[in-house]
Amino acid sequence: MRGIQDQLAHRAQSTPDQLYLSQPIDRQWHTWTWSEAYDEAMRMAAALERMGLAPGDRVAIISRNCAHWVLADMAIILAGLVSVPVYPTAHARTIRQILEHSECRACFVGKVDQADQRLAGIPDGVAAIAMPYPDAEAVEAQAWETLIKQPAGDFQVHRRAEEDLATLLYTSGSTGTPKGAMHSFSNFAFVGRTLPEALGVEPGERVFSYLPLSHCTERAYVEAGSFYAETSLYFAESIETFAEDLRHVRPTLFGSVPRLWKRFQLGVLERLPPEKLDRLLKLPLVAGLIRRKIKKGLGLDQARWFASGSAPMAVSLLQWWDRVGVTIREGWGMTETFAYGTQIGLDVEPRFGTISRALPGAELKISDEQELLIRCPCLMDGYYKADDLTAESMTEDGFFRTGDRAFIEDGFVTITGRVKELFKTAKGKYVAPVPVESLLARNAWIEIACVLGSGMTQPVALIQLAEHAPADRDQLKSQLESDLERLNQELEPHERLASLVVVSETWEVDNGLLTPTLKIKRDVIEARYAGLIEQASGRVHFES
Repeated sequence: MRGIQDQLAHRAQSTPDQLYLSQPIDRQWHTWTWSEAYDEAMRMAAALERMGLAPGDRVAIISRNCAHWVLADMAIILAGLVSVPVYPTAHARTIRQILEHSECRACFVGKVDQADQRLAGIPDGVAAIAMPYPDAEAVEAQAWETLIKQPAGDFQVHRRAEEDLATLLYTSGSTGTPKGAMHSFSNFAFVGRTLPEALGVEPGERVFSYLPLSHCTERAYVEAGSFYAETSLYFAESIETFAEDLRHVRPTLFGSVPRLWKRFQLGVLERLPPEKLDRLLKLPLVAGLIRRKIKKGLGLDQARWFASGSAPMAVSLLQWWDRVGVTIREGWGMTETFAYGTQIGLDVEPRFGTISRALPGAELKISDEQELLIRCPCLMDGYYKADDLTAESMTEDGFFRTGDRAFIEDGFVTITGRVKELFKTAKGKYVAPVPVESLLARNAWIEIACVLGSGMTQPVALIQLAEHAPADRDQLKSQLESDLERLNQELEPHERLASLVVVSETWEVDNGLLTPTLKIKRDVIEARYAGLIEQASGRVHFES
């Protein structure tokens, strides 16, 4: 089987004229065939060599998803270097920390919001290469277009052994300092080759790449998968053009995360109120038309496989999407496994509430403490410069401790929360917050919730409202109180919520309340709202 370096050359030789990358710039779509993409990557690889970079040197990529992100990564691979993806939403402090810790000698910079502030974190002495986007002008750098003007000439691919380090994937940092998971060329190739086969990806599939390529899931399923499967990758120009670009692409494979699936749902409900939608879907002659209209309006009318990951998705939300013709399969993986773990293809019916079942070659088991353990061919080689942390994360028989509480039934895995997220109330009872948060998500007015209660008599839920929630506070309060009463009837006595606390601040990546993959930072939220929780009164309390 071909390693990833040989596979890039193979694609350029076997499918030279196939459309590979499509990038809108100033509302014009620019495209690269496989031969064009390979030639440009080879030119950049030669430029990296001229800059004095040698095989094994680290090179960072700091940018939102774009065609040049993939081209830069291809160049790094061909030059035998080690890629260090960095979230474009990372603050300057985090960027500096990662680049210094990984000992980066160079970095590619591209689409970055608030670039002046964020890119100030690039340490002195790290050579910067600016992708051809305005944001990259915020840092002194060599221009991409200038570097690729010179042909690759006599440049030869720097061959690397399969066990050599290919990339350092840093965790998103939901708790503590990001850790760098070391992945080899073999791991990179394994996920790229195995995932398309396991999911039944067919030649000519269109993929819209918008979830961060700096995250392991997009890197494995989308980028690495595109090296081995005959898929074409499309990108959005900006957040503002996202919806238009998605409708233009009409992807055949589409994945997202629960927070965005919720927002997509809210967008539908703004045009079709729940009562009207429910009524229309009950009419046999109309239901099919409504489903097609909803999917076409989103740009998903040609998609045949839908997925979600990163965090648990509420069963009620999965059922809602299934009812409108979008059947979502939840998958699971970790930075430490290069996103490899669980998922299913179209030939398997999903079980809502589970994260599907093990992918080929992945071994899963549950420890005596109900922790999910995994062993797979693409397990990391360890945390970079952190042997103690690596040893702590592994069992004696080579399984990785995931930190997720779970159970397995008929091969399907259900996650009940994080081991460290369990909290004990003042009554001495343990509560898992994730299942309660999933029940809260049934309310279309609640966009996101965080259940807390360590040391309290009863738990409480902090909730952020959706944009279309009623402006009439009395109406809203009455409805939330009714929903809370019904919810508590489904919960065990020690799980019942004392109150719903409606926060006024929007939880975002930039204010530090969400990770770059849109998971809540539970500890940060708890610390931020400790005072508000103490002041909360009544069944529903609004932050003033």
